[in-house]
Amino acid sequence: MSKNQRSFAKTASLQFTIFFRKYPALPYVFKWFCISLVIGLAVGSASAGFLISLDWATNFRESHQWLIALLPIGGLLIGLLYYYYGRDAEAGNNLLIDTIHEPQKVIPFRMAPFVYLGTMVTHFLGGSAGREGTALQMAGAIADQFSKPFRLSSSERTILIISAIAAGFGSVFGTPLAGAVFGLEVFLIGRIRYNAIFPAFASAIFADWTTHQWQAKHTHYHISIVPELDFLPVLYSIIAGIAFGLCAASFSKIIHWTANQFKKRITFPPMRPFAGGIIVALAALAIGTTKYIGLGIPVIVQSFEVQLPPYDFALKMAFTILTLAAGFKGGEVTPLFFIGAALGSAMSLVIPLPVGLLAGMGFVAVFAGATNTPLACTLMGIELFGADCGIYVAIACVVSYLFSGHNSIYGRQKIGEPKHARFSNYSDKTISNLK
Repeated sequence: MSKNQRSFAKTASLQFTIFFRKYPALPYVFKWFCISLVIGLAVGSASAGFLISLDWATNFRESHQWLIALLPIGGLLIGLLYYYYGRDAEAGNNLLIDTIHEPQKVIPFRMAPFVYLGTMVTHFLGGSAGREGTALQMAGAIADQFSKPFRLSSSERTILIISAIAAGFGSVFGTPLAGAVFGLEVFLIGRIRYNAIFPAFASAIFADWTTHQWQAKHTHYHISIVPELDFLPVLYSIIAGIAFGLCAASFSKIIHWTANQFKKRITFPPMRPFAGGIIVALAALAIGTTKYIGLGIPVIVQSFEVQLPPYDFALKMAFTILTLAAGFKGGEVTPLFFIGAALGSAMSLVIPLPVGLLAGMGFVAVFAGATNTPLACTLMGIELFGADCGIYVAIACVVSYLFSGHNSIYGRQKIGEPKHARFSNYSDKTISNLK
């Protein structure tokens, strides 16, 4: 290398050093942009495949309802699969939350295919479950495989898992903004990790874009009437929010209690979903309808248009609790959408707000109370229903969050800031340790 070349290289190196000192965020942004792009493409593709196959399974089951009789056999197969081959992945979403708090060994990749197969069997044979749990676990298992190739530190791995959760949630529901905030909000109640804010949003946006490129469809909801902002509508929204919060707390407490009962009374784990499958299948047969099994999307859509009977939300809650507490795979969130929307729709009988608005408020507010994510759920309401209802949705979500207490469907959630000052001793404790 000539003297001039060495001088040019030295000058260029000095200029780059000065440039990066002047804009220190650039290396961080570039690094996590590339990582988020990889996560988004991988997780978005996985979500698209999951959504398309789940839609097929649902349609096939509805056309061949005799399959519901095989639910106990499906439950036994799921139980055997996890008992003999998937014990290290059985914790599900709680494993993701634990990894964020204390990153240890890499999340086993087998979590992704196992939870996918378990969820498909659950829906194909008529269990009442959702899809968020599957999407998050698939996303976490896929993304964490990149932690070693990307040579991420322990703290960077935490950001990776948060970004994966954001990508999985945002892509499976078509709500990237809510997905990003959900990833930042869900693992630590009352606090947000701002050092993960760029990767979370980038991953969620890339994943949602990828899912759309695969032409995976999301359900659209519409609130036709939103009243002008006034004292009485706000008061009614607060009252509705209280009811949604109490419903969320009840769901969280009962599902944990029911799961403990299955564990106490049935010592061999694979037999738990077998027994639960018998109960759910017989209950569906006795009721004579399939509206309370599977995702329940048609009923959710109906809740925005007409007033539903007050028992719809309770029956969906019962079917979902029995399915998931017994050990079937899936998620709680879409059933919570059903429960909240049905409860809100039924409440239009006594609360003088439009049925569509109450259904939309319940849709996200029960979810907010059960997962302690009021900000993510508010954004979800705006993304799904439009900005016009934003204030009412926000009121319902925040009130539900407060009145649901320190309960959660995710037992490993840690309390960063207690919901009320008199519970200051709850700081840094997990939800499961409060019981």
